[in-house]
Amino acid sequence: MISSIFDSKAISEAGRLIGSARSVVILTHMSPDGDAMGSALAMKHYLMGQGKQVGVVVPNAFPAFLAWMPGAEDVIIYESQKAEADSLMETADLAVCTDFNTPKRIGSLGDKLLSLSCPKILIDHHLFPDSFANVVFSFPQSPSASEIVYRFIRSLHPLKTDVFTLPLATCIYTGMMTDTGNFSFNSNYPEMYEIVGELVRVGVDKDAVYNSVFNSYTADRMRLMGYCLYSKMQIFAEHHTALIYLSRKELYRFNFQSGDAEGLVNLPLQISDIYYSCFMREDKVNATEVAIAGGSKTKIKISMRSQGDRPVNTFCADIFNGGGHKNASGGEYYGNLKDAVALFLNNYKHYNNK
Repeated sequence: MISSIFDSKAISEAGRLIGSARSVVILTHMSPDGDAMGSALAMKHYLMGQGKQVGVVVPNAFPAFLAWMPGAEDVIIYESQKAEADSLMETADLAVCTDFNTPKRIGSLGDKLLSLSCPKILIDHHLFPDSFANVVFSFPQSPSASEIVYRFIRSLHPLKTDVFTLPLATCIYTGMMTDTGNFSFNSNYPEMYEIVGELVRVGVDKDAVYNSVFNSYTADRMRLMGYCLYSKMQIFAEHHTALIYLSRKELYRFNFQSGDAEGLVNLPLQISDIYYSCFMREDKVNATEVAIAGGSKTKIKISMRSQGDRPVNTFCADIFNGGGHKNASGGEYYGNLKDAVALFLNNYKHYNNK
């Protein structure tokens, strides 16, 4: 039996808000990954099953290797479909936010979210959620927002056996799998596998999901991976740390597409005695980020991973205004790549002391 982690009054209030809504908009974070898409699309399938009109809005494009997910074909991208997204949000009776803890994580879409008069439900697993939602379901101990969505739905329907349809279950499993590196980190507790077992019983083909996510990259992406390891990886053996960083020019050389950087940060951790890995890539500031970019035309996306009892979330929060989980965190730096690398090099040794 999967234990309940939520306050009964909060579940009751969320049930009331869902019950009284006819139209619901679901939002998730910028540069959506598997957990963002999994949690948002799972909520979409659940709410559609409750007879609601539902739309999903993401700040910018999601990776092509997630386009197969049930419901992904109808997702509205704010960066290129702003008018359609604004209309959907302005007519919504309820907004559900998944996999982000502050409106800053959805760029200028955050300003639109805060302007909405409809009630808001937040379902997330990051530390220190902002107080912008009417009801908050935050569980930082969980490695994925998709798992929290599962627990949320199960708490609303503890005795109902048919609420988890195959599309819904597939989305939840995809989010859980991707945010744990195929259950290779932040995944060492029994209830996670009880949930996976229930999803498989619904009919989720876990092997097919893995193949769709991890075995669908392009030849350019494979060449980029080789370039990162051979030409760009720096090892700081004394501090058990690796760093890879890529400029926009280098990304262009390999015909970079959204999602091509997925998993690159994990590669150095396969080296003996490397416990910390950082990956940076340069990107341009898009229309949804102008208000928070401070005049910079470039931003640096930072991803960090670690092994065992070695946190990286504090480093990301302190140095790159980010955060996340102990072994999987990230942040952003608005400025040039050279300065972001210098910031890392000047600070990492004070945190990586194991």
